[in-house]
Amino acid sequence: MGPWIAVGVVAVVFVIVLVMVVGLYNGLVRKRIDTKNGWAQIDVQLKRRYDLIPNLVETVKGYASHEKDTLEGVIKARQQAVQITSDSMHAAQKADAENMLTQALGRLFALSEAYPDLKANQNFGQLQEELTSTENKIGYARQHYNDTVARYAEARQAFPSNIVAGVFNFQKAEYFKLAEGSEEREAPQVSFS
Repeated sequence: MGPWIAVGVVAVVFVIVLVMVVGLYNGLVRKRIDTKNGWAQIDVQLKRRYDLIPNLVETVKGYASHEKDTLEGVIKARQQAVQITSDSMHAAQKADAENMLTQALGRLFALSEAYPDLKANQNFGQLQEELTSTENKIGYARQHYNDTVARYAEARQAFPSNIVAGVFNFQKAEYFKLAEGSEEREAPQVSFS
């Protein structure tokens, strides 16, 4: 009877360890899928942004065609952003390109101050509003994505799931970050003097 008890104990321990490994593996898979889904939500909003930009540039051309450098800068920044592989493994590169595009769009919108007819154009205003709405959606999607990346990173690093993550080669996901200068925004100064 003694050897059968030992075999039974070993079998029970093996089943318990197997169930734990399967549970940890499935948890890591769920978190990785959540991260990929979060990235897909960012990607949808970025594509919407890319689709709006050519219409915006064309509208501005009608009023400020001699602002060629600004218009070409927006087009170039858009092309660079579109060309970068859009997946969570290239999030840092994508974020850099998106930051460049945001800066170029800022210069484009600054033109509207110099051209009152452009600022009053209904099509320009509508495109600007749609782009602003899309930027907000990108911000929400980015926040959700970064939250899923944090949960995934925690699961990859916490014991004992870090062992399962290492054995099954669960890769690190990158955060989608703003440019350093964008994160440290100063509050506007208000003066009544």
